[in-house]
Amino acid sequence: MDLTARQRAALTLICDTFAPGDGNALPSAAELGVPDVVLRLLARNPRAAEGRQLATLLGIWDSPLLALLTGGAPGRFSARTQAERERLLLGLGNSRLAPKRAIFQALKQAALLSYYTTPGPHGDNPLWKEMGYPAAPGPQATAPEPALRPLRPNGAETLDCDVVVVGSGAGGGAAAARLAAAGLDVVVLERGEYYDDADFGTGELDALTRLYSPGPQATTEGQLTLVAGSCLGGGTVVNWSTSLRTPDAVRAEWAALGAEQFAGAEYGAAMDEVVRRIGVTSERSPLSARDGVLERGVTALGWELDTLPRNVTDACDAGTECGRCGYGCRIGAKQSATKTWLRDAAERGARLVVGADVRRVEVSAGRATGVSARTADGAEFTVRAGAVVVAAGAIQTPALLRRSGLRNKNIGDHLRLHPASAVFGTFDDEIRPWEGGLQTRISRQHADLDGDGYGVIYETGPMHPGMLVGFMNWRGADAHRAAMLNLANTVAIGVITRDRDHGKVTVDKQGEAIVHYTLSARDRAHLHRGIVGAAEILEAAGARAIDSGHQSGASYEPGKRGDHAAFAARCASAGYGPGQCAMAALHIMGSARMGGSAEHSALNPDGATWEVPNLVVADASCFPTASGVNPMVSIEAIGWMNAGRLAATLG
Repeated sequence: MDLTARQRAALTLICDTFAPGDGNALPSAAELGVPDVVLRLLARNPRAAEGRQLATLLGIWDSPLLALLTGGAPGRFSARTQAERERLLLGLGNSRLAPKRAIFQALKQAALLSYYTTPGPHGDNPLWKEMGYPAAPGPQATAPEPALRPLRPNGAETLDCDVVVVGSGAGGGAAAARLAAAGLDVVVLERGEYYDDADFGTGELDALTRLYSPGPQATTEGQLTLVAGSCLGGGTVVNWSTSLRTPDAVRAEWAALGAEQFAGAEYGAAMDEVVRRIGVTSERSPLSARDGVLERGVTALGWELDTLPRNVTDACDAGTECGRCGYGCRIGAKQSATKTWLRDAAERGARLVVGADVRRVEVSAGRATGVSARTADGAEFTVRAGAVVVAAGAIQTPALLRRSGLRNKNIGDHLRLHPASAVFGTFDDEIRPWEGGLQTRISRQHADLDGDGYGVIYETGPMHPGMLVGFMNWRGADAHRAAMLNLANTVAIGVITRDRDHGKVTVDKQGEAIVHYTLSARDRAHLHRGIVGAAEILEAAGARAIDSGHQSGASYEPGKRGDHAAFAARCASAGYGPGQCAMAALHIMGSARMGGSAEHSALNPDGATWEVPNLVVADASCFPTASGVNPMVSIEAIGWMNAGRLAATLG
C-alpha cells in the first residue's frame, strides 16, 4: 500500500498517539517501526476499496477537516498535545454514531496489534521484557522434515481429476481423505502455504501474517474482528485443540430444518470417525493456571464445569509449548488436518496444491466441470474435474459460489459468528496466561438462557499481546500500557455466544467477500448475561480488579471500589452495538446452510447446491444454525459425511 508523505505522517501520528511509549525504557510506535508493520498487515487485505478508504482518511487527518469528523475544535492533529490527540480519538471511540466508532476500532486494532507484536528493529521488543512475556523461541532444532510435498502451480497449466476440493482445512481435509479412500483421483487446492513443525515458533506477528486469513479483517459495521486460519490445514493448524461433538439438541434442530441425517446414525458415525482419526481425548487436559481461575470461580459459585477434550497426542506438554499452539504446534502434538486427513489423502494419491486462489467454479449445462484459479503471482490455471467440493470457509465459500454465478438467495445468508468477548481479572499471583493447555475447562452454566438452547459458554484461552488487544478497550495510552504491563497477572474469561440471529456475506464488484453482521437485541442480552457471569466467576476466584472490554470503560475492585451490581449496570448502559464492546468471531458458520428446500437453504441434504448437483460444500458454511460449541469436530464430520454421499453418486 503506497502512501504519500502526508498520509504516512498522519499514520505515524495516530500510531504514536495510541502507543507513545513512556519516554524511557519503552519505545514509541514510531521508534519500533509500527507504521511499516501496519502497512504490511493492511497490504494483505484482498479488498482494494478498504485500502483506498484508509488512504483518503489519512489524507484529511492532519487538516482542519478532521474537526468535522471528530467534532473537536478546529486545528491540525500534529499541532495538538498528546492529551489533546487522545481526546480526539476517544471522541471517535465514544461517538453515538456507529461508523465513527468503527473508524476508531479499526485504527486502534491496527496500531496496537502492530505495536505489541513487532520485534522492532533489534529483534526483541522491549515491551515483552517489561511484561514478562518471552521472545519467540524459534523453530525446534529437532523438528522433523515436513511430511507432505505439495505442488505449486506456475500458471498456463491444466490439471485433471475426478474431484477437486477447494480448501484444505477441517472440512476440506476430511472430505479429501474420504474421497481418496473411495478410489477417486483428488486434487486439493489451498490459497495459503504449507507450514509444519519446523516452521513454527517464529513469533506472533510472523504467525499472524503466514497462518491467518488476510481478510476481511472485520465485519463491515465494525461489530466483530474476524479470525480464520489460511494455510494448508486451515484452522486446524491454529485452533486451540478443543474437540467437542455437536450437542444432541443442536443435531435435532439441524435435522428439523430438512437435513434429517444430522439426528441419525450417519452423522453420529461421522463424528465417531473424526474423534478416532484426530485422537480426541480428555486424558490430556491438565489444569493450567488460567483454567484454574475458571475452575476455582465456577466451583465457588456452584456452577456446572467440565473438562474439555482435545485432539493432541502424548507429546503435548500442556504447558509452555501448548500455550503457543495457536500459532502452530512446534512439537507436532496437535492432530491437525496436515497430520491426519491430508496425510491420508496424499498416501492414497491425492495431489495437494498450495498458493492457489480459486476464483470461479466452472459450470456447463448445469454441471460443475472444474475450477479456475490464480497463483500469488497472478498466473491463471485450471483444474478440470467430474465434481467440485468447496470447503473454503464460511466467508470465502459463499463468495466463491456467488462469483461462480449461483443465485440461490440463501447463499451468504444465515451467517453465524459465535460473538465472543472477554472480562479481565487481575490477580496478586502470577498467572502467565500465555502458558498452559490451550483450553481445558468449560462451563455451560448459561448455555440455555431462554429454554431453547441459546445462551453463552465460558472458556479461557492463551493470552498473547497481539491477540489480547482485540478484546481490550483503549481509554488512553497510559492506562492501556499499565494494563498490558500487568499481563502476567491477568486472566480473561471468554464469553462465547450462541447467536440465534444472523448476518450475511456478500461480494464487492471484484468478487471479494464482505461480511455484514450486527448483534440482535436477543443476542446482545445473552452476551450481556455472559459478561456479568464472567465477572461473577472472576470475583469468586479472588480477582482484585475486574474490567470489561467496553470502550466506555466498566470496571471494579471487589471490596474496594464499586461492586458487581454497578459493574453490570454500567456494562448494560455502555451497550453492545458496533464499537461499544470489543468482540471477535472465532467460529464462522452457516452462510451456505444445508436444509430441505431451496426456499430456506443454500444446499440440499447431501450438501450439494440446489442449482448444480455435483457442486458440494463441506465446511462450516453447511451448518443450519450455530453449533453452540467449538465447531471443529462438527465441521470435520460434515466434510466426511458429505464426501461420502458424493463418492456414492460418483460410483
